[in-house]
Amino acid sequence: MTQWMTWIKSNEKEILSLLNDVACKAEEASKLLVGIFENFEKLDENHSKIKKIEREADGLTHSVFEELNKTFITPLDREDISRIASKADDIIDYIEGISGRIVNFKIKSPPPYMLELAKELQNATKEINLMITSLNKLKVNKSIIEHCRAVSAIEHNADDIYRKAVGELLETTDVINIIKLKDIYESLEEASDRCLDVADSIEDVVLKYT
Repeated sequence: MTQWMTWIKSNEKEILSLLNDVACKAEEASKLLVGIFENFEKLDENHSKIKKIEREADGLTHSVFEELNKTFITPLDREDISRIASKADDIIDYIEGISGRIVNFKIKSPPPYMLELAKELQNATKEINLMITSLNKLKVNKSIIEHCRAVSAIEHNADDIYRKAVGELLETTDVINIIKLKDIYESLEEASDRCLDVADSIEDVVLKYT
């Protein structure tokens, strides 16, 4: 804990704040993705909002790296922070890619199971936001691992939904539609995987500093 407090006295407190902002953007983007499937009439509007969030998150992630480069000594491994920032930003990239595919593929109505997958993704980003907020408040303790376990459970549930969705999709006969929807399902599943990557990285930090 002494190492942790020494580290916080440097400008890395700013890094945690930036990291927290990225996590907030991920949760915000996932909420908008749920909104797309709940209200398809607002697809273009929500996609535009997600694109804006994605650009903002890229800027925040870049700022994390800049702050890391300014810091001479970091008792908390800079690699851990870099990995968390990158993977959290990846989540938003995937979400933007999903909404973009829905627009560009000219999907006219919410496909089966995508709302369920989007809700699981939102649940995962909410847990990640809670974990990073705890780090930002200097609450580096093993209670954070409970949130890591929750993300793992969410990811397993998303995998089950994904397999069911793709299985039913492959029973249909419209080849073009199969290609389009399978691509989107895979991106939703990949976004869930990136959430687990963030949770695993945070768990590594907690175990290292408690």
